[in-house]
Amino acid sequence: QVQLVESGGGLVQTGGSLRLSCAASGRTFGSYAMGWFRQAPGKEREFVAGISGSGGNTYYTDPVKGRFTISRDNAKNTLYLQMNSLKPEDTGMYYCARGRGIIPSSNPRLHDYWGQGTQVTVSS
Repeated sequence: QVQLVESGGGLVQTGGSLRLSCAASGRTFGSYAMGWFRQAPGKEREFVAGISGSGGNTYYTDPVKGRFTISRDNAKNTLYLQMNSLKPEDTGMYYCARGRGIIPSSNPRLHDYWGQGTQVTVSS
């Protein structure tokens, strides 16, 4: 069983920054792609960013390109999301998830383990 625990969310003003972390249990962290998703109230969960198992390939949804950076430290079993120039539309619950393979996917159904989420609120 894999456990994912997010942290780092909070309340920030427009233009501010936050760094989310996702701590994973288990010994095979580097064997799987990881992703960040978010869900705003009344909306479906959406893909934010993904990273391959090695960390060599990253992918982003268009609205966050140039502002967010996904990274991972396989030695520490930890996934990160650096969020800069935050906007009110970035508000939501942010979840980390483990992909089913080494190649990241934007499809939530191709992720088998999820964290409990961390709330990000950006005030205008």
